[in-house]
Amino acid sequence: MAFAKVIAAQTKGVGAHLVEVEVDTARGLNAFSIVGLPDKAVEEARDRVSAAIKNSGFTSPKHSNIKTTVSLAPAHLKKSGALFDLPIALAYLNATEQTAIDVEKKLFVGELSLDGSVRPIFGALPIALEAKRRGIEELYLPQYNAREAALVDGITIFGVATLTEAIAHLLPHDTKSINPEKPLAIKDEGGGHIPEIDFSHIRGQENAKRGLEIAAAGGHNIILYGPPGTGKTMLAQALCGILPPLNEQEIIETTCIHSVAGTLPESSVVITPPFRAPHHSASHTSLIGGGSIPKPGEITLAHNGVLFMDEFPEFERKTLEMLRQPLEDGVVRITRT
Repeated sequence: MAFAKVIAAQTKGVGAHLVEVEVDTARGLNAFSIVGLPDKAVEEARDRVSAAIKNSGFTSPKHSNIKTTVSLAPAHLKKSGALFDLPIALAYLNATEQTAIDVEKKLFVGELSLDGSVRPIFGALPIALEAKRRGIEELYLPQYNAREAALVDGITIFGVATLTEAIAHLLPHDTKSINPEKPLAIKDEGGGHIPEIDFSHIRGQENAKRGLEIAAAGGHNIILYGPPGTGKTMLAQALCGILPPLNEQEIIETTCIHSVAGTLPESSVVITPPFRAPHHSASHTSLIGGGSIPKPGEITLAHNGVLFMDEFPEFERKTLEMLRQPLEDGVVRITRT
């Protein structure tokens, strides 16, 4: 029995932190414990990982007299989600000497199915950015998320479909069975985009359209006032089509936010200014963000785009007061102890 360590990561807010997955195995009664402030999804990894290892042709932790301890470091950082499944499985196989894969300067994230396939995760782009910043050379993550992570230059991205495929690729004698994802050229993503409601198709309302054009050019806030049925909502929805195009930095920022929130489009890249229209009954947390596990709210999801608050007087007074600080500072600050 031996010790093994694999580098993983998890999101926190709209950023990411690296997490060391350490696995120690010893002879004794069968046991599998995970320490390091895991939530319920992380604790359940022992069952997913055991089944995935068994169905991938290796000896499952449940079928041997081995006491397994998994430590997720740093211990003070609360761990959440199922993205630690893949690194836990690889570290366990190395610790039990069933494999001898090289994990130096490599980062692994992914949720495992019981059959060993790798499921998609949230937050692939911020994880890739943090991995590059920390000197990681290769990132292994679900195949579904590879295109999103390929926005980051300077790090090799590998999309993994199954646990078996990842192991085969990492073995010393393998001929590199997984092809790296090609870097994504952001400038080629936005060509020919047509908004759902084009500003040029709106007839009349010349004064309102002129006001929206000035607001779009200067980045100003807007109040649309008028009787029902005059086209206020349509004008607001068309505003995104005349906003200045997002530059490369804005595309990465916006995509990071929607990646963490799980609201990315099918293209895996947000290339146009987002449009968010929360209902007036939305809770304070859903608007400003936060929660027991902090997540972006509607204000943050509208970053670099439009936050449309239809029926503005219907929103609660407390909700409107919460908009004051983000409007003044341009930043949403959430304090959690």
